Amino acid sequence: MSLLNQAAPDFTLINSKQEEVSLSEYVGKKIVLAFYPAAFSGICDQEMCVFEKRLDQLNTAQACVFGISPDSPFANAKFAEVNGISFSLLSDLHLQVTREYGVEFENFAFIEGYTACNRAVFIIGEDGTVVYEWIAEHPGIEPDYDKVIAALW
Repeated sequence: MSLLNQAAPDFTLINSKQEEVSLSEYVGKKIVLAFYPAAFSGICDQEMCVFEKRLDQLNTAQACVFGISPDSPFANAKFAEVNGISFSLLSDLHLQVTREYGVEFENFAFIEGYTACNRAVFIIGEDGTVVYEWIAEHPGIEPDYDKVIAALW
């Protein structure tokens, strides 16, 4: 299931300050949604830190960045604090957004019955459509950050 060139599914999730954030509040802006399976899990740390290090480039492209994981707002808050993440990390506790974007990953970390989100990046254009979509073959793969930034222009 590809969302490319389709309207991005709207959602409301809780950020690490326990505030509601709705995608619809950002219509008219470029949005980068970076799905990650679990805070404090090596590759997720690396991915979110790379997005943080390249935030100037993302901001220059006038993009808002959101990390989305099934972690609690409390875990995301600690994750952001420990790793110096300044963009919003959103909690998809019930995997509703993960399913709407088609990025659920069964048996994460080889734990039977544990569903998380796969690593994925979606860019939503100012008109609310998905203009870039990357979904990893498995959560151990990082996105091509240069391609993500190039897709914003």
